[in-house]
Amino acid sequence: MSRILITSAIPYINGIKHLGNLVGSQLPADLYARYMRCRCHEVMFICATDEHGTPAELAAAKAGKPVADYCAEMWAVQADLAKGFRLSFDHFGRSSSQRNHVLTQHFAAKLAENGFIEEVTESQVFSVADNRFLPDRYIEGTCPNCGYDKARGDQCENCTKQLDPTDLIDARSAVSGSTELEVRETKHLYLKQKSLKGEIEAWIDSQQDWPILTTSIARKWLHDGDGLQDRGITRDLSWGVPVQFDGAPWQGMEGKVFYVWFDAPIEYIAGTAEWADANGKTEADWERWWRTDKGADDVRYVQFMGKDNVPFHTLSFPATIMGSREPWKKVDYIKSFNYLNYDGGQFSTSQGRGVFMEQALSILPADYWRWWLLSHAPENADSEFTWENFQTSVNKDLADVLGNFVSRITKFCRSKYGEALPEGGQTGERAQALIEELETRTRAYETHMEAMEIRKAATELRTIWVAGNEYLQSAAPWSVFKEDPDRAAAMVRLGLNLVRLYAILSEPFIPDASAAMLKAMNCNDKRWPGPIAEALTALQPGHAFETPEVLFAKIADEDREDWQKRFSGIRA
Repeated sequence: MSRILITSAIPYINGIKHLGNLVGSQLPADLYARYMRCRCHEVMFICATDEHGTPAELAAAKAGKPVADYCAEMWAVQADLAKGFRLSFDHFGRSSSQRNHVLTQHFAAKLAENGFIEEVTESQVFSVADNRFLPDRYIEGTCPNCGYDKARGDQCENCTKQLDPTDLIDARSAVSGSTELEVRETKHLYLKQKSLKGEIEAWIDSQQDWPILTTSIARKWLHDGDGLQDRGITRDLSWGVPVQFDGAPWQGMEGKVFYVWFDAPIEYIAGTAEWADANGKTEADWERWWRTDKGADDVRYVQFMGKDNVPFHTLSFPATIMGSREPWKKVDYIKSFNYLNYDGGQFSTSQGRGVFMEQALSILPADYWRWWLLSHAPENADSEFTWENFQTSVNKDLADVLGNFVSRITKFCRSKYGEALPEGGQTGERAQALIEELETRTRAYETHMEAMEIRKAATELRTIWVAGNEYLQSAAPWSVFKEDPDRAAAMVRLGLNLVRLYAILSEPFIPDASAAMLKAMNCNDKRWPGPIAEALTALQPGHAFETPEVLFAKIADEDREDWQKRFSGIRA
């Protein structure tokens, strides 16, 4: 048994996330966590809400609420939606927690102690109308790179180019819309990333198995243009982790907080400490996941994120950990994703475009969405959600293949033998061929899941479902029953054991359907299958079962058309 630490990029607090956010981090992380638990590994799966910085303040102001109250309310909303999508976090924390305050200040102090913090007086945009300095994301304008007219002062959402506020054309305040902006001097702390470039580059070069998407983005930021630059880690804001604190190795930083991208990744560690607090655990219980001097040297740490988050997780957060000169666990594998687009355009939280998590669950149960999103995960290129594709995938994969198999075999057994596995008979060559195929395919499925090749794993799982349907169709126990009820009984026993096998293999993708299948089979034995021949005899003659309700309902054309109109990509 291995110990596996899993984190997914923590979502911003400013509103409900769309399906593109979900498939870019939390959902594939959950798939991997569930699989590893199925294989009896010890898993720690941590996520949280990212509550500091400009998005939180702007969203709270728009809602007319104090930012702390707004964040508390939205954390509850996001936690509830995570449960709705069956995201199996061990802890879903908050970056505004006291644990994260303490740890962020600790890392900053250690970095300063080791010479990796520099105080810099810089010019920053000041809004006369708002009477405040404007952090990067408080400034909007036209991107000089692609011409997008709603680019923010830190990064263009459209082309992802990193920007400075002064790069923007026709810059304006995102608070008031005022163009009455001035450049004034203010003092900030900078993380001296350039001093750590060699260490970071050597570490990245040592990761031979990382996805190309991850390493290509990291190396681009290391080498393109002027290469890796020092980065400001403080902002003139009121909501966040205070920069001036007892024991701080600097003075004159009152009224400033740490930059959201400095404190947010530290919440992965703080969130694990929050888990310990919430469950009556000790400091040692969470430190064994994060401190290599306290047991974390045998932990495999895997991160999941969209490609826009890669630079911060391959460069800035590692720089924070390395620069502390303390034995913190660094990530072993970063699974990054391209973008999921929506019906000919892009998902966008800020622009309100796409299907959002609560809308999705108001239409259909979680498993429908989980299956489509994971089987179409944007691993090697951007992928696109269309209602036609969604309908086809649900109807064919879930209803026609898996749901139909479960329905046919349970209803046939009930009608001919009753609701218990029948005795008698032997399976023949056709069944042996099925067992051999499933042996090969199950081991391939395991390989893909362990490698986090999500679309390949989904394809293999669907093929495993198809194999059962093809066996049932060709063996035709309903025809055999007329001449040889005992031989048909053996086929039925095999089919009902397939239901149990499918439930176990499918749990990481469609946990609710998996639970329904196991319940119907009156089975609490969820052990991962060893030899398939043995797995297909787990339920013995006389074992009672129930005929389940329809696992998956088909999506009708009129429903699809209605949803296309109702969710046309614009959200108020």
